[in-house]
Amino acid sequence: MRAAGRSVRARLRDRVAASDPGLLRLTAGLRTVGAIALTLAVLALLRADVHLLVAAAMAAMVATFAIREKQLGAQAVTLALGLPVALASVSLGAVLNARLYAGDVFFVVLIFCAVYGRRFGDRGTALGLIGFQVYFLSLFVGAEVSSLPTLCGAITLAFCSSALLRFAVVPATPAGVLLRLRLAFRARLAQLVSAQLDLLDAGADEMDKALDAVREGTAALHETAMMIQARLEEGTPDESAARLVQRRIADAEIAAERLGLLLLTARSAERADTLTLHLPGAPAPSVGQLAVPDEATATLRRDLQALRTLVLRAGSGDTGTALAHVRNRLLGYRDEENLPPAPAAVQDVFRGIGEAARSVLGLRIALDGPQDESDDTPATARSREELDAEDAAIDSAEEPSEEEETGLRRPTTRAAVQVAVGSALAIVGGELLSTQRWYWAVLTCWIVFLNTASTGEILVKGYRRLLGTVFGVVAGILLAGLVGKHTVTAFALVLVLIFAMFYVAPLSYTLMSFFVTAMLGLLYTLLHTYSLDVLVLRVEETALGAACGVVAAALVLPVRTDRRTNELLETVLERLAEVTEAAVGQLSGGSADDLLDKARDLDQALADLRAATQPLTHPVTPLRARRHTARYVVALLETCAYHARTLAATAELLPTHPSIAADPRLRGAAGRTVRNIETIAARVADEHAAARIETGPSIASLLGSDAGTPRYGRITDRVLRHLERLDEAVVGLARPLDVPVAEPRA
Repeated sequence: MRAAGRSVRARLRDRVAASDPGLLRLTAGLRTVGAIALTLAVLALLRADVHLLVAAAMAAMVATFAIREKQLGAQAVTLALGLPVALASVSLGAVLNARLYAGDVFFVVLIFCAVYGRRFGDRGTALGLIGFQVYFLSLFVGAEVSSLPTLCGAITLAFCSSALLRFAVVPATPAGVLLRLRLAFRARLAQLVSAQLDLLDAGADEMDKALDAVREGTAALHETAMMIQARLEEGTPDESAARLVQRRIADAEIAAERLGLLLLTARSAERADTLTLHLPGAPAPSVGQLAVPDEATATLRRDLQALRTLVLRAGSGDTGTALAHVRNRLLGYRDEENLPPAPAAVQDVFRGIGEAARSVLGLRIALDGPQDESDDTPATARSREELDAEDAAIDSAEEPSEEEETGLRRPTTRAAVQVAVGSALAIVGGELLSTQRWYWAVLTCWIVFLNTASTGEILVKGYRRLLGTVFGVVAGILLAGLVGKHTVTAFALVLVLIFAMFYVAPLSYTLMSFFVTAMLGLLYTLLHTYSLDVLVLRVEETALGAACGVVAAALVLPVRTDRRTNELLETVLERLAEVTEAAVGQLSGGSADDLLDKARDLDQALADLRAATQPLTHPVTPLRARRHTARYVVALLETCAYHARTLAATAELLPTHPSIAADPRLRGAAGRTVRNIETIAARVADEHAAARIETGPSIASLLGSDAGTPRYGRITDRVLRHLERLDEAVVGLARPLDVPVAEPRA
């Protein structure tokens, strides 16, 4: 019974870890709700007025979510600096509240300074956010000079409550967050293996659904790997440890994605295209049942289940004999003589399982230290030796600094000017709608500029906020009618809505806006200013603020969506060329390079591009052809990134791996691919550039062939497969990007 209970708890823990990597959303929600609840409890004991309760609750929320640094010491400094900023802001708000023009001018200046402060990093962003939101708070509760002492006391209490929750009740150290992210990576890796197992058993009518699950699992695993990468520097004791974890995470991610591709190939009538795993909605290739004996199919199913078990138990401290037996069997598939009798494509899957098991072993050693080796088979011992040799070769290197733009070209300066102009328009229009609640338009204008960089992104964010606000108004009406004059019930519902707002914020901006608006309906009820007209005005002010933001973004120092995506696309292509050239250079016998860092730079550039193309791929966009083109280009680039990442990981093994030797012929074989990437980048930068990409013989034919060489007998064969698919994907980019293709030379 106890074992069953532990199993249920472990499954629940894994599901939570996979759905919320690092528990970052849960932590944010608990901190914010806890800080607000503590503040309200203290003020309730002091019998504070409801206006003071609302102001303190809003201050506690701001003090909690504004702080973004990862180190606790830096968070404490920012929070300490934020308190005087908040007190100064609310004081100025109370003084200027009755001075119409002076207050408006100051509000615009404050907005400009708050946005401009982003150039100073997380601390500048946090202090600017606190200054703006607390000034907004003073307008919302109608702060007056006579009430400043009690209001400042309530805000001080809110900041103290936020500090208590952050540093004592719900602490989140960098090492602790990284540990939870590692658990999330393990859980998502297990989920991906489960999806691959379903892909093995899926019938023809279930293939599309199973393939979608594999795509989603692959994307989720990559997302978690990127989150781990972003926190390695703060969460590990030194740079060598960070690079070790980075390498093992990359190995596991690549091995899992390769296993999915090998399974898809085994189920297909012909070699599966890597693009199938990266293009959402792409139809599944023609499939049939595995043309192998039932015994081999059952073995394959058993070993996929064993791999999932190995992944799930990797961080549990379980070192039992049964687990060692499973590990040894799977690692044995790395040797040709241990492969079950089956067609070549199915044997590839068994090899993929062996490589995935090796990556899990490496991840466990990197995270948990040396393991018990008493039950090792020769294959397992050899895998350990390879991993130890790779770990010993890890070195550290300095990252090159990037040149920073200046003047109005600097994104923070440009955004500050844009939002200041948009806010000025919102103030004028908002006061025409309502002299009492004009600030809602300003708030919306401010918010649509947060974390956006182009006119299209601002338009989409404004649309999502308006949509969430409309539905939130309906919910606010219903909740206000249910609550009536029950203050305690209203505040309890406010806390629930705030938690929901923070928990869903990274997932859906529309849902977050819905919860915010529903919460405001309750706050208006508490302030005895609730009415249907007020909530309708909220929608009108939101629409006006979003429109002002779009107008300012379109007319003042505009960054068109096409220009933004082209700049990011050029960056992705440059990173892709760098990774490919450096990896192939090292595999050809060249000098060592920081390949995994370059690969992660490529991944980050691709993530930026994916976010920037959201206006083009949004379901409501009327330009259907552009939407399909943008999705196709991003999917092709993800395919290229996978192959480049694999080349980089393989090249990193070269100095230490006993079975990998440099092949000088590879440099010449990859030259065409690198030139094609650079040609496409030049065409993206200048559409009038007279550039053509090259096509010709396959990459493998450029090296020739060695008769009698086993299909997997040389590392060159693996490299060639990735180079060929990378070359195909790069050529595939030419058509949607309108790059001419040169005729093959005779």
